[in-house]
Amino acid sequence: MMYTTALFYFFAAILVFAGLRVITARNPVHAALYLVLAFFTAAGLWMLLEAEFLAIVLVLVYVGAVMVLFLFVVMMLDINLDKLREGFWKYLPVAGFISVLLVIEMALILGGRHFGLEVMGTPSPQPADYSNTRELGRLLYTDYVYAFELAAVILLVAIVAAIALTLRRRKDSKFIDPAEQVKVKRNDRLRIVKMAAEKGPEARIQDSGEKGA
Repeated sequence: MMYTTALFYFFAAILVFAGLRVITARNPVHAALYLVLAFFTAAGLWMLLEAEFLAIVLVLVYVGAVMVLFLFVVMMLDINLDKLREGFWKYLPVAGFISVLLVIEMALILGGRHFGLEVMGTPSPQPADYSNTRELGRLLYTDYVYAFELAAVILLVAIVAAIALTLRRRKDSKFIDPAEQVKVKRNDRLRIVKMAAEKGPEARIQDSGEKGA
């Protein structure tokens, strides 16, 4: 029990440190790497709770796919850090208010009344044929189906918003409408020109030689 508690506080301390570095690191690549560290430590916490499926999914999906994609995007965008820091003090009061509000909400939800040791103690040992995947699927599509669908809609809206915010239309770039490309016919792109046959230089020299002979 003491060993599990020590591991929990160890992973929790690393997770809090990595989360703070994600939002305070000046280099976006360093922030992404700290987020990878946060995912690994969160996977360790899932392992302590005997949720092996969630731990493996967190490492394989987020660390192995999503964060690698984030790193490629961050390194390819060549972000101007000086331009990003220009509006820091302008948005600091709003960001501070939202941060305090989130901390209060998390304190109310994660307090001892709902998530204390008296309410949610150490998980009991499960039998050998117990499946985390089957149990998770049962809970998602029965008890939490509406929350699951709502989260899917929010993620879809976030994807559309990210595409709309990052879409850049340059005036000097060439744009071709695919609908106009489909309407193109052969006569619009290809023209056959009939020309009289001409002899090359070598044939002309041979003809002139034959005439001289």
